[in-house]
Amino acid sequence: MSIKTKQVAGVTTLVVVMVALLTAYHLATLARLSLQETQDRGEMITRALFQSALKVVAPPGTDLSAALRADGGVRSILESGIGYGPNITYVAIVNQQGIAIAHSTPANEGQALPEQEELQDVIAHGLLAQLRAVTTDNTYEIRRPLLADDQQFGSLRVGVSTLLIQDEFKENMRLAAGSVVAALFIATFASMFLAQWMLRPIHVIQSGLTRLGRGELDVSLDLPGEEFRDLGSSFEAVSAQLSAVRTRPLPAAATDLESVMENLEDAVALFAPSGEVMFTNAAMKVLLLEHRDHPAMKGLIDQTLAGRKSLGPVSIAKDPDDEAPERLLVTHAIYDNTERFLGAMLVARNLGYLSHVYTTLNYSRKLSALGRLMAGVAHEVKNPLNAMTIHLELLKQKLSKQSAPAAAGALVTTDVNKHVNVIAQEIQRLDEVVVGFLKFARPEELKLQPVKLAALISDVATSVGVEADRCNVSLKVDCSASLPSINADPGMLRQAILNLAINACQAMPNGGTLKMSCRSTSSHRVEVDVEDTGVGIAPDHLGKIFDLYFTTKEKGSGIGLSMVYRIVQLHDGEVEVQSTPGSGTRFRLIFPQA
Repeated sequence: MSIKTKQVAGVTTLVVVMVALLTAYHLATLARLSLQETQDRGEMITRALFQSALKVVAPPGTDLSAALRADGGVRSILESGIGYGPNITYVAIVNQQGIAIAHSTPANEGQALPEQEELQDVIAHGLLAQLRAVTTDNTYEIRRPLLADDQQFGSLRVGVSTLLIQDEFKENMRLAAGSVVAALFIATFASMFLAQWMLRPIHVIQSGLTRLGRGELDVSLDLPGEEFRDLGSSFEAVSAQLSAVRTRPLPAAATDLESVMENLEDAVALFAPSGEVMFTNAAMKVLLLEHRDHPAMKGLIDQTLAGRKSLGPVSIAKDPDDEAPERLLVTHAIYDNTERFLGAMLVARNLGYLSHVYTTLNYSRKLSALGRLMAGVAHEVKNPLNAMTIHLELLKQKLSKQSAPAAAGALVTTDVNKHVNVIAQEIQRLDEVVVGFLKFARPEELKLQPVKLAALISDVATSVGVEADRCNVSLKVDCSASLPSINADPGMLRQAILNLAINACQAMPNGGTLKMSCRSTSSHRVEVDVEDTGVGIAPDHLGKIFDLYFTTKEKGSGIGLSMVYRIVQLHDGEVEVQSTPGSGTRFRLIFPQA
């Protein structure tokens, strides 16, 4: 059951119970007052009848009973006593034997009148007796002794019925039940509103915790009331601390040991002195599952725990039919500052992975050497190309000085000039290819410094504005000045983004929209998007666009996107491309924050 449900149920129950108790007290009070009022009316009748009876004197030769029946005053009180209240049913004078001497109904005179429970006793017995009296149809009596010659002659009785009181009490009970039901509904809705209002700070705190969990920084809470002000201040302090930890460079931040272990290529496990496994990373879980009972591994662990000394390396021989890589096992005895033995650490190194790393390193060295060799060859090729260009220019000048009078000679000179021009164009194209290759294979040295992307993107937008106007392209820039800086070479990074922007404009010959935007991510990285609404890139070309000299343009060199990719790599960044033919292309450059 939620807190809100508990609060609504508690408040509603409390209100209903209070209303029910007050209603019960009110009904009990009404019952007591009704019975007391009836008792008072009956006593008034008995007092009047008693006074009239005292004045009756029996004539000689007659008894007092006959005199009482015949007395006009007594008879008047008997007959009018019923009118004193709607609950009065009879008034009678009864002798010691219980025979009615005089009765408000003359037909009952001379008959036995059974005694009923006295109403005074019911009132005196308390709440339950009173409620029983007003909820059941009973007859009660109000009695008073009648004396003659200082002796009890009989008694005066007034009969009362609770039927009318019962009807009135039931009507009050219906009204009270309606009040309880109304109180139930009102209390429910009021408590729901109250719970929503009182639990709002909890919802605000829950929302803040959710935002912190998503990686948002400097989360603040808008908590109402003085009671929650200190809690809000504490939450904001914790948020600021988490923000400081998250924005701190990775080497300076506290790194969780388990997270580091999980990302190791080596399999690592910690064993207690008793031999119980205390910790294993993902690689070791697989290894223990496959080789826990291997003699070499089991023996190495047992010997280290028994001798409390580091052992190894020991190789787990590879089964020719087993596809698992060969492992090299090493154990280390672990002691604390007081030289108390804490356990042993088992490290299993993947020799196959090491071999792959060494192979990759050797391959990288060979590629580096090949790159240097090719750069040297390209440099050596460029020198003869320059010499050939100079001599072609000299040849053109000499041909232009010759003036052959004959038409045949002029024709020969014109043909020679055409061939010389073709050779010059091809040499120039070959020179551009060599220059592009040298730039790609031997880029300039990076001059890293903190770079604000907002200023750099604004500079690129200014530079590409002329090309955008020529192509009827609408230019949009969305880059906040508060964006974190990145470590980059401003010139090279500007060239990469400018290349993408110019390519985007050229991809929209009929006009469109070029949008350059940047934003930070939760993984301490910054993204730069260059997006157009141009012709897009064919799916079969998408995997080749960063290849050197690959181009689909008639006059393209195929170097621009290759240089973009190379510059982003030099900045430890990534490039993502999404393109839909006919809808546009988006290049996303991802860089680590400074």
